[in-house]
Amino acid sequence: MHVRDLTQFLRELSENNNRPWFVMNKPRYDILREEFLALVTSLIAELGKFDPAVKFCNPKKAMFRINRDVRFAHDKSPYKTRFSAAIAPNDMRRPSKAGGPTYYVQIDGKGHVLFGAGEYMPPPGRLKALREHMVNDAPGFSKVLKNKRLKARFGTIQDEGKLQRPPKGFDAGAEHIELIKLKSFFVWTELPLPLNQPEKLLPLIAEGLKDALPLVQWMRGAKEELEEAAD
Repeated sequence: MHVRDLTQFLRELSENNNRPWFVMNKPRYDILREEFLALVTSLIAELGKFDPAVKFCNPKKAMFRINRDVRFAHDKSPYKTRFSAAIAPNDMRRPSKAGGPTYYVQIDGKGHVLFGAGEYMPPPGRLKALREHMVNDAPGFSKVLKNKRLKARFGTIQDEGKLQRPPKGFDAGAEHIELIKLKSFFVWTELPLPLNQPEKLLPLIAEGLKDALPLVQWMRGAKEELEEAAD
């Protein structure tokens, strides 16, 4: 894809975030969106090689719309200034009403690509299941957190939206209590785009997301526990 053209478009959009400008530049957007769709399509195929659960994800459904939902937002800018996609099983960003882990990628106008995996702000039932999974499989979760490739690529789970106290029903002395306090469980990294070598973008993202596979698989275990409990 034409990475320089995409970053230029997004940079200009951030400076002219209004409908008249966007309408005037819609032909540019349409071309860039098709190129991003091709990237997401290829990325799904690459991810499917090591995670067959996502190989049938529909790339069009994986892509986020560029239009912002401004109904309840203080910022009324109509457009997002990034291209992004979330890849998960069953063509859904959340595989079921209970939620589930996704692979995420975004490109912005500052010349960066961000990618990662996990669950961002899962619904209450799913959040509880993940927290319980951390307690019930504390050794398994510790093993995931210590995974060398995961740590080298992403560090640790992002410390965002953390409760001050343990959630109701969870012991303050639990092994992973500081992570149990989180409302999201996500790892990500941000890197400069290979502007001069755009052919390296796909393998850069795919190889990076492969390092998140242990976390994704562990999280799917929480989904299985939830389903078993419902049977």
